[in-house]
Amino acid sequence: MVTMMTPASSHADDGAAAGVEARVRADMPALLTLYRDLHAHPELSFQEVRTSGLLAARARALGFTVTEHVGRTGVVAVLENGPGPVLMIRADMDALPVREQTGLPFASTVTATTRDGIESPVMHACGHDTHMSAWIGTAQALAAMKERWSGTLVMILQPAEELGLGARAMLNDGLFTRFPRPDYVIAFHDSAELPAGTIGYPTAWALANVDSVDLTVRGAGGHGAYPHMTRDPIVLASRIVTTLQTLISRERDPQDPAVVTVGSFVAGAKHNIIPDEAKLLITVRSYSDESRQALLDGIARIARGEAIAAGIPEDRMPLIHVEPDYTPATFNTPDLTARLGALFSGHFGAERVRTVPPVMAGEDFSQYYRADKSIQSFIFWVGGVDPARVAQAEAGKATLPSLHSPLWAPDPEAVIGTATQALVVSALDLLKPR
Repeated sequence: MVTMMTPASSHADDGAAAGVEARVRADMPALLTLYRDLHAHPELSFQEVRTSGLLAARARALGFTVTEHVGRTGVVAVLENGPGPVLMIRADMDALPVREQTGLPFASTVTATTRDGIESPVMHACGHDTHMSAWIGTAQALAAMKERWSGTLVMILQPAEELGLGARAMLNDGLFTRFPRPDYVIAFHDSAELPAGTIGYPTAWALANVDSVDLTVRGAGGHGAYPHMTRDPIVLASRIVTTLQTLISRERDPQDPAVVTVGSFVAGAKHNIIPDEAKLLITVRSYSDESRQALLDGIARIARGEAIAAGIPEDRMPLIHVEPDYTPATFNTPDLTARLGALFSGHFGAERVRTVPPVMAGEDFSQYYRADKSIQSFIFWVGGVDPARVAQAEAGKATLPSLHSPLWAPDPEAVIGTATQALVVSALDLLKPR
């Protein structure tokens, strides 16, 4: 395990840096106890009742004005401390329907029922327990350092990030109207690729648009011995699957990343029967709104074109359903990104801070910036992997468990300690008295 690292001694204000580091270090034993409790008691999306109640009580005890049940199970904690900007810091709370296999002494044994009615083991396989622990650590530090900042701190605990629905639920419940509207929104996510205690941040796009598309390919079924008397939807759907790949390989600019993946292809029930329908489930990943729309339009065009080529009549054209609650791409606004990137390098040392490319995963942290583009937004990664393991993986001698893996167990001290310091120094800089 990697212990929490100290900030760089070259920071311009060494006393201030040391003060933040000392404060966080003093809080670490209690924060790790909280982490183990949260890890052992995970809750699924929109079921974060124990979690939100526990953390809301702690924030209230620190002097925050706390409102619970925002967006169902979300929490908003506000600390007003004189004139100045409004900073919102977000942590997500939900766990995943995964059976834990880490072997940790505090591993989850919880089971719960998903929104689809499936009874499943539950685990914090995405590290949201580290996010919440750092959230509390940040709240404690900033409540104790009120003489060093001026403005309004809005700290939110968001439900249902794993469904991509929690941020929208909080916004729809008045997050930006019932509470102070932020000038800045920041968050972090633990990383299953970066060495423990290091920070990585993208400089523009951070995470992708995520669309789910259901495509029903219709034909005319019949006996497998007489295919000429049918319109085989399996053959047609197969053509659609292969042609969809040209959306990326032949229609998109190679420097504009995108992904179209068919994750499910279901048709038929018997060897010798050609079915009437085939169903495809497709995930579509992109960054810009323009790219997203071009991909969705392309899927519709290809499905219809292949159906016409197969002789499908107009009243049997493929049916397309695009899930309306898609997750928009997450964008790090340039000014805030440059400011906090430089701040992190000064505080931690350049060797612990790096820029990283965007990823094709989704994150509904994007919704806060999308709701009001006058807001400056920034999300960063904090590494949770033993550096020796990272080196082994880079040498091809080890395989690292990913986020959402039943084996994912970040170094909690390194993640929570680094993230808490990063959030605290960000707040002290953004809310610096003028």
